[in-house]
Amino acid sequence: MRILKPVLLFGLAVYLGLLGLLFVRQRDLVFPRNPARADLAAAGLPAAEEVTLIAADGERLVAWAVPPRTGQQAIVYFHGNAGNLGSPGRVARFRALTEDGTGLLAVSYRGYGGSTGSPTEEGLHLDARAAYGAAVERFGAARLVGYGESLGTGVVLKLAAEVPLAGVVLEAPYLSTVAVAQGIYPFVPVGLLMQDTFRSEAVIGSVRAPLLVLHGERDRVIPFAQGEALYALANAPKRFLRFPKGGHEDLPAHGSLPEIKRFLAEVARGGMSGSESATAGE
Repeated sequence: MRILKPVLLFGLAVYLGLLGLLFVRQRDLVFPRNPARADLAAAGLPAAEEVTLIAADGERLVAWAVPPRTGQQAIVYFHGNAGNLGSPGRVARFRALTEDGTGLLAVSYRGYGGSTGSPTEEGLHLDARAAYGAAVERFGAARLVGYGESLGTGVVLKLAAEVPLAGVVLEAPYLSTVAVAQGIYPFVPVGLLMQDTFRSEAVIGSVRAPLLVLHGERDRVIPFAQGEALYALANAPKRFLRFPKGGHEDLPAHGSLPEIKRFLAEVARGGMSGSESATAGE
């Protein structure tokens, strides 16, 4: 018993120290950002221009803007938690989305890719409002579609609950960042420690825009089950596409982009209705 007590106390001290470290470093884990400004000239987007947006709290945000052709829709794009706008997979996605004349405004969150400030949940929501305002000013409000990738799904859902969008695309969404982190750290009371919780499950019921959800069954970052569960909470019209061979960042390689284009076309003509769950990319 004399030996056991010091061992238990030591174990408790180690555990509490680990909790303290996770609490202090949590934003480095949630936002593993690349602060370097991406090179637009190297992105292969000849119609794009780099613009500077000013968030409501004064932070200066880098964004890339591609004007839509007449009659085409425009996407307001919110990226994931890693890299910057110039990440290779992201740039390839931008090229594919805009090659038919679809417009794009992709914002680099505060602290990412040349933007000032440090990322927080509230800060990213301010960035989203700045991006939306710039997109409305440049492209008009009627044909704007919000697109969220990974962490960005929580950003676009909060925006879509507050402003009108013609449609919303969610690629690899989550119920909350708490739910994701709890799966990674099951021994930690994540809900008590996390500052940036991005509770998508609490806001998706307020979104009325047509919805497309895409998720890979082999996603090792955000469990596929979370995408399914979030979709179940959404209002119609909505569509869920599962990609049996898809992981977290490779859905374009499994056929996601034609499905996104189909969704954009349906939204443009007002032809989407009801609920649909299907398998894609086999």
